[in-house]
Amino acid sequence: MHSNLDFLVQLSIILAAATFGGFVSKKLGQPAVLGQIIVGIVLGLLSIEKIEFIDNIAQIGVIFLMFIAGLETDVNELIESGKSSSMIALGGVLMPGILVFGGMYFINPENLSMALFMGVISTATSVSISVQTLREMNQLRTKQGISILGAAIIDDIAGIILLTFVVAAVQPTEGMSIGKTLLNIGMFFGIAALAGYGLTKLSQYCLGRYNLETKIVTYAIIVCFALAFLSEELGVAAITGSYFAGVMFSMTPHRHKVSHEINKIASALFTPVFFVSIGMGVDLKAAASALGLGTIFIILAVLGKLIGCGVGARLSGFSKEKALQIGIGMIPRAEVAIIIATLGVKMNVIGDKELAAVILMVLVTTIVTPSLLKMAFSKEMKKESQVA
Repeated sequence: MHSNLDFLVQLSIILAAATFGGFVSKKLGQPAVLGQIIVGIVLGLLSIEKIEFIDNIAQIGVIFLMFIAGLETDVNELIESGKSSSMIALGGVLMPGILVFGGMYFINPENLSMALFMGVISTATSVSISVQTLREMNQLRTKQGISILGAAIIDDIAGIILLTFVVAAVQPTEGMSIGKTLLNIGMFFGIAALAGYGLTKLSQYCLGRYNLETKIVTYAIIVCFALAFLSEELGVAAITGSYFAGVMFSMTPHRHKVSHEINKIASALFTPVFFVSIGMGVDLKAAASALGLGTIFIILAVLGKLIGCGVGARLSGFSKEKALQIGIGMIPRAEVAIIIATLGVKMNVIGDKELAAVILMVLVTTIVTPSLLKMAFSKEMKKESQVA
């Protein structure tokens, strides 16, 4: 007999595992997020199945994580990094897409649609892991950190447009038209810009007239969730909406109060559940079944981001060292890649073997990125510790 309160037991287990995994990982000199993902994989192996409630908590976790990243973004620096972010994103979409398409087509020349779809899957960056790792290392507000964030947003939009093109080419009846997709993306950014302008004007008006200190965090959460929902409805990822909500509040006098309070709420419950749930969602049997194809896919997908984003960063004036840091920060693929792959299976464009290869790529890129970032930023962290 199952109790209505079973979700409390699962939540307690996940939080305890996240705390333990994060603690061990930090003791071993690695970011806490790595330990949280690994304990999630262990829980999955113990056949602890995620219930819908945990999925919802995890979703709020990633929304909060990107909201905090937005709050910690310097808007002037974000605007300044627009050109470099665009070049990094362009390289990060084109290079993995071309490499993976070429590799998959070489393996199976009879299946052009599959090669195209796998190419699109490889373009989808998921920076939530990089963001949390950079935050733990106090490197999120560096020029490289801001460029990674900016590039990830552009990358996300370019990926959606590319996916729409490929779906239209493979199965013209499926999905939205290119024009509708572009219109929706334009609408989202128009609404976000208007909301941002209105919010900054309203906060200036209220300053000194009303005491918002007690309620400002609640208002911030309302705006964050509303924009995340709106962006998802208009075909842009929910995390893009929550990131822009954070950027809006970063331009108000309440920035530090909101950032501090949301940080406490998120790190106590929501973000640990999100990272553990990533691990729990990994199907190791399926990933192992596609080791050959998966290995080729991972090598091409990782090289694509490193080379593409790295070249984009170098052309933007970054040093070799910083270009490598940016390339590593853009490596992880997570929920977006799996969502696109699942769509491919539904459309009969790719099979279970290709889906398993995508799961394997998500698993590997998620696990290696925190450690690689730690190594890449080790010089900066040493300098900071010597100054301190």
